[in-house]
Amino acid sequence: MATNFDFLKKVDKNLFEIISDAEKLYRDEYFEQCMTQTRRFGEHLCKKVLGKNRTTENTFDEMLSTLKDYSTGRAEEQEFITDLYFLKKHGNSAVHSSSVKKDGITALECLKRAFETSISYCVYYKGKSQDILRLQYDTELMLTGEKNKTLAERYKETKQKSTCAKVSKKEKTASKPTKKFKKQSSVMVCKTNKKKVSLYWIFVGLTCLISLVIVLTFMVLLHIK
Repeated sequence: MATNFDFLKKVDKNLFEIISDAEKLYRDEYFEQCMTQTRRFGEHLCKKVLGKNRTTENTFDEMLSTLKDYSTGRAEEQEFITDLYFLKKHGNSAVHSSSVKKDGITALECLKRAFETSISYCVYYKGKSQDILRLQYDTELMLTGEKNKTLAERYKETKQKSTCAKVSKKEKTASKPTKKFKKQSSVMVCKTNKKKVSLYWIFVGLTCLISLVIVLTFMVLLHIK
């Protein structure tokens, strides 16, 4: 499983194993034990940095005091020593605590401080590439073993998903069968209602016609006389 401290493995395997165990303890929610392990890491790291300058110092406090005396006052040195004091303080509190506090926030901060000190150790005391200084502690990597994606990687992934979705939509549209509309073969026939002539009007018509004929006949007869 990948860890935040993989860069340390090639530099000092022993330190790598100590701090890797601290991350495992955190994942299993053993926060006090995690802080104790980061303190152990800090103590071993301090001992390695002192190197030949260490004489009669046996405790973490004594080694930190000597390391402080040998400091040149550079910002990175001051930060390194401050982080080690932080690991010592909270590691001691976790060891001597009478109850389990489940302090995950402080334990995570201890891991981050250990991360920063290990970077300083690799770059300033072991002369490794300064590219290591760009590294940042990845909580997701520590918890899942999978590296957290950068903004650029997330953008590329989102863009790729969007492109795939568009292509899929086009394919679905193309695969849909086109509906053929059939022309209606039946023709609507309009029925005209034929008006029926009643017998009354037939009678009236015939009467008028007979009356007209009689009138014309009388007129003819009168004209002859």
